[in-house]
Amino acid sequence: MKIFISADIEGTAGINHWDETIHGHADWTEYRALMTAEVLAACEGARAAGATEVVVKDAHDSGRNLLVERLPDYVRIVRNWSGHPDAMMFGLDDSFAAAIYTGYHSKAGTEDNPLAHTSNLKISRLLLNGEVASEFTVNALCAALYGVPSVFLAGDAGICGDARTMIPGMGTVETLFGAGPASNSIAPTRSCRLIREGVEAALKTDAGGIPATDGPWEVVVEFVNPVNAYQSRWYPGASAHGPRAVAFEAAEFFEILRALRFIKG
Repeated sequence: MKIFISADIEGTAGINHWDETIHGHADWTEYRALMTAEVLAACEGARAAGATEVVVKDAHDSGRNLLVERLPDYVRIVRNWSGHPDAMMFGLDDSFAAAIYTGYHSKAGTEDNPLAHTSNLKISRLLLNGEVASEFTVNALCAALYGVPSVFLAGDAGICGDARTMIPGMGTVETLFGAGPASNSIAPTRSCRLIREGVEAALKTDAGGIPATDGPWEVVVEFVNPVNAYQSRWYPGASAHGPRAVAFEAAEFFEILRALRFIKG
């Protein structure tokens, strides 16, 4: 049984400030260790459920955050960015039994995490078929293209709620919730224990599922700055959608992924 883990950092237990997420910043050293600990807990839970191989995509910012020497020998890790449209899910294919998400965070425009965003800080909102979408939304649909169910997510309370709404029965661990610039988090040791137990339970009980990817699809990327919208609308098939937004339509969801690879900047 092969399991795929997409690992982000802004939903890691204890995190609160952008300085704690930036490669090379003094504060990042501590939080890359906490991110790694949560990934390791997910790996251990998958192993306990019978996984023979776990592939981890380091899916935050530089793609070079995880302390790879701490990973067990049944793990492979995908670091940095290939440029492939699968992005945070790169390395996934139809040979995997399940997809798991750690360190995930709420979508741009919400108050559930002081670090809430979608893809980057240029984007104020991302909409799929008229619904405001998160990174998880896009990534779960990416997994669905390969027939891989999304079964477990650890992150802030907002993204956990969104995940359960999108995929009923999905296992979650709520690591923190936001209050303006503040956050209220469980202890990292508790988070790791709950993630280990939650992943094992999700894999043993067939939690989660595969969302429908039937088209047609429309993605609208709303930017903070109209300059970014002007630049992005030159992608083939894209069009202006007001002064700060770009829209793109496609029959197949992979074409949405391909467009986002270039439109979102």
